[in-house]
Amino acid sequence: MAHFDKIAFVASETKEAQEALQELTKRYGNAAVTETDAIVALGGDGLMLQTMHRHLTGKTPIYGMNRGSVGFLLNDYHENNLKERLEAAESTVIHPLRMTAHDRHGATHEALAINEVSLFRQIYQAAKLRIAVDGKVRMDELICDGVLVSTPAGSTAYNLSAHGPILPINAPLLAMTPISPFRPRRWRGALLPNDANVIIEVLEPEKRPVSAVADHTEFRDVVRVEVMEESGIDIFMMFDPGHTLAERILSEQFGY
Repeated sequence: MAHFDKIAFVASETKEAQEALQELTKRYGNAAVTETDAIVALGGDGLMLQTMHRHLTGKTPIYGMNRGSVGFLLNDYHENNLKERLEAAESTVIHPLRMTAHDRHGATHEALAINEVSLFRQIYQAAKLRIAVDGKVRMDELICDGVLVSTPAGSTAYNLSAHGPILPINAPLLAMTPISPFRPRRWRGALLPNDANVIIEVLEPEKRPVSAVADHTEFRDVVRVEVMEESGIDIFMMFDPGHTLAERILSEQFGY
């Protein structure tokens, strides 16, 4: 069993999170992130995503406690017995997506996404996109507000709001989901193997400009976007027994 003698706390700027930070620091100390056995994030899902992005390559497990408005990626907040909770927690390993975006000005941009990579129309004109998977064009023309590629971890976030499927956390799949498709109107997206290479080309980019977003990182006026899972990066998330991310994703499908 792993021991958690050194804990690093990070917190959002909300009053509740800052009060929790002060109380937990008094009880358990606050180790440097470079020396810690676990990072405890106090806030909402947004802070949890930011924390995972900041520590992508450290392989330090991250345990979130909800001090925000949305807590799908977080555990319940309790001040007592934190070290025992960490020792009993179950780990989930997730992998981010790598987005490579080429813009109209010849620049190339890269970013990682834990939840999803999304393409959006920038103006009133609908986007017009061509989609290829593993070198084969699967859709010659999609007219829409946008399209996204989601990880299993992100499938209950924006992907679900766009009527995409919920993916079990350990499923070797990615979800591709259109955002307000106009043509073909009935297309609801696709399930892709997690090792798929997805290339989305922007048609008529000057008339119909498009931006590409990897979680919180946006690049505008893109003409071509490549998306692949970054299997070489492991992110370790910790959950209380019986409340793992796999359980939450399963429960979400039977919720009201």
